[in-house]
Amino acid sequence: MQQEKDLILIVDDIEINRMILREILENDYRIIEASNGAETFKMLYEDNAFPTIVLLDIMMPDIDGFQVLERMKSDSKTKNIPVLFITAADSDETESRGLTAGAADYITKPFNFDVVKARVDIHVNLARYQHGLERLVEIKAAEVTRTYEQTLEVLATIIEYRSLESGAHIKRTTLLTEALVTKMLSSSRFRPVLMAENIHSLIKASALHDIGKISISDSILLKPSKLTTDEFEVIKTHTSVGNDIIDSIAATLPDSNMYLKYAKDICHFHHERWDGNGYPRRLEGDEIPIAARIVSVVDVYDALVSQRCYKEAYSHESSLEIINEGRGTQFDPSVIDLLPEVSDTFKWIEENYKD
Repeated sequence: MQQEKDLILIVDDIEINRMILREILENDYRIIEASNGAETFKMLYEDNAFPTIVLLDIMMPDIDGFQVLERMKSDSKTKNIPVLFITAADSDETESRGLTAGAADYITKPFNFDVVKARVDIHVNLARYQHGLERLVEIKAAEVTRTYEQTLEVLATIIEYRSLESGAHIKRTTLLTEALVTKMLSSSRFRPVLMAENIHSLIKASALHDIGKISISDSILLKPSKLTTDEFEVIKTHTSVGNDIIDSIAATLPDSNMYLKYAKDICHFHHERWDGNGYPRRLEGDEIPIAARIVSVVDVYDALVSQRCYKEAYSHESSLEIINEGRGTQFDPSVIDLLPEVSDTFKWIEENYKD
């Protein structure tokens, strides 16, 4: 299959210059043109053109080439696109200013066919190589991420089995979290704090909420009767231990990411209360990270509808009533107000993923 030709954007306010450059390059590249800075911005940021390189005239009315370059370098979408300045100016000062601002090279007027073609070919090949390296890094980073996500999820599942709960609890937690978060994204209350591109990380991280229970002794963790005050204080330490576990994992990785950030927030703070009477930090209201506020609701719901050695299962309806009683005290009221809209989904998950 023949590879698609690279796209080159030619920006020059003089039409004859664009025609000459097009004639030099069109046999080997796809060409798009802009006659000024405003057209350039429209192509890049509204029409979503993504050229391999840009040939950019310096001297243009209204928005000159330096202003276009500055905008491109300040935007994450375009900052890595190589820009070759087109100029008739034979000035070391102009060239120095352009290279300092981020231009990759210069093409001078009048155009020399061989020079233009050679310089464009060089920078297109460099851009391809750079894109290939970036893609390879992305693939390797994704592989590493999948590996430690899977490792942590296996550990979380082992802890659930040790707590005499089944691996289905992990599955339910992630599905319930997904249902609630998806509904929250449609609410103006939560859109500023829930970024759609990070939702997958939040959902995956919810499975790790009780990972700190690995530090709790069996005599307390598996006790079938009511815990003493001292024993409950030990149980409460699983939040801080979970936070420390995620911290230790993050320290071994070159880059932080949203998965670990959410995991840390959830492990540490999913037992905080909206009224400030939770643990371990007694955070109040919006001080509690949004991921922890979400998982606190999900965790309590799943605990209520599930049978344990120390309790019978509550019905779906009774569980929601109990949770609603905690609106504004234990739970974020804005989260609780969305539960009627996900009630059917919660019930379906509870019925289809039983222990």
